[in-house]
Amino acid sequence: MLDQGAPPQTRPRPQGVGGLGSRMTRRKPVDRLIAEGGQGEGGTLRRTLGMWQLTMISIGATLGTGIFVVLGESVPKAGPAVTISFVIAGLTALFSALSYAELAGSIPVAGSSYSYAYATMGELVAWVCGWCLVLEYGVSVAAVAVGWGEYLNELLDGTIGVTIPDALSAAPGEADGSFINLPGLIVVLLAMVFLLGGAKESARANTIMVIVKIAALILFCAVGFTGFKSGNYSDFMPLGVAGVSAAGASLFFSYIGFDAASTAGEEAKNPQRDLPRAIMLSLIIVTALYVLVAAVAVGAWNWKDFEGSEASLTAIMNDVTGQTVWGTLLAAGAVISIASVVLTVLYGQTRVLFAMSRDGLVPKAFARVSGKTGTPRVNTVLVSLFCGALASVVPLGKLVDATSIGTLFAFGLVNIAVIVLRRTRPDMPRTFRVPLGWLFPVLGFGFCAYNMYNLDAVTWAVFGVWMAVGLVFYFLYGMRRSRLETESAAGEVSTAK
Repeated sequence: MLDQGAPPQTRPRPQGVGGLGSRMTRRKPVDRLIAEGGQGEGGTLRRTLGMWQLTMISIGATLGTGIFVVLGESVPKAGPAVTISFVIAGLTALFSALSYAELAGSIPVAGSSYSYAYATMGELVAWVCGWCLVLEYGVSVAAVAVGWGEYLNELLDGTIGVTIPDALSAAPGEADGSFINLPGLIVVLLAMVFLLGGAKESARANTIMVIVKIAALILFCAVGFTGFKSGNYSDFMPLGVAGVSAAGASLFFSYIGFDAASTAGEEAKNPQRDLPRAIMLSLIIVTALYVLVAAVAVGAWNWKDFEGSEASLTAIMNDVTGQTVWGTLLAAGAVISIASVVLTVLYGQTRVLFAMSRDGLVPKAFARVSGKTGTPRVNTVLVSLFCGALASVVPLGKLVDATSIGTLFAFGLVNIAVIVLRRTRPDMPRTFRVPLGWLFPVLGFGFCAYNMYNLDAVTWAVFGVWMAVGLVFYFLYGMRRSRLETESAAGEVSTAK
């Protein structure tokens, strides 16, 4: 029999204690999310990143394969109107970026949209969001790594006159006799080595690579403009609105990564102030570069020539100048810049899993922090090996669309989280607020849904299987091992005693 005179619990009991429905909807208090910032198994993350480093992380994670590689796959879908496709994808990213900026300034933690969902919509939605982020970050690392190999071959060809054979530079079935994409695996392992050294050291290396990539794109615009032909824009929208929309859905992949800064919330010196600024500044810079490069590229090359050309910017440089030296320079810049995307997106993946592990939803190994470097070492190694394996055997196109749908779903949830948090915590301090009330979050959700609708049936099927696997894992492992669950059980035992 219960002791009626037992002292009341000193700590608030978690929300959602009870049946299955209440367990799935229990929320983690915002104050607790913030209080646990940086705490891991056996160590803590270190606050070493300022606004400059955060902005470079965001640009580093965004600016890369989307413009260097995916442009070549998108132009055949939209024609010269690919510039409009970039704007559509950019608007989708903008509305979601505004929501990210508000939440990052209010809840500056490592889990990004996963943590925002946990605080606002409950554990099951948070798990779904986190599972989508695993798809977004993990698969996009692999996709970016695949694109890196294309430009590495261009660089090798232009400098020493040799290339890595298809058997070792393409995924199985992507080319005749292809067996493994070895460059994709190598670049992921190199990024892993940098990350194991510490967040500050990784951020320093990333900043250098970001400066190189911006310089490479400006060089392309300067050289490519000399070959600009207005006639290339005469048939502006050859495949109609449907083509522009389809390209926009794929090009959304180009904007994936601006949210990487939000995953650094527990390693930022002043996250409430710097995270919103870094997110918005990086998106403005990236969008301007994308539209400019796309406009110059289509002006210098007929849109039909992009078919089958993954390293299209290098080919344009060579074609315009009649020399290979300029294309080789661009390929060198691309090799460095795409490597920075691998580095920063891999960083984001490890921090999301770190937050999920701390909450008990994935194994504790992902939250184990090295006392020497302040990094989640086991987490970093496991994620790197997984992403490297994907990069070595899966073709680029399949990875791009799978990444896009996972990201769009997560971004849609972030827009909803802004609305929910404003209703449940209207007085909560916010260093940034999305303007015009609920209008922009609603538009952000609508744009995400529209772009998801334009992805093909195969991508939806892959997404469905991925979500089904995630839900099975949650109900068999995550729900039972959740810290809110175990604390609830411990509280009931204590009360019974």
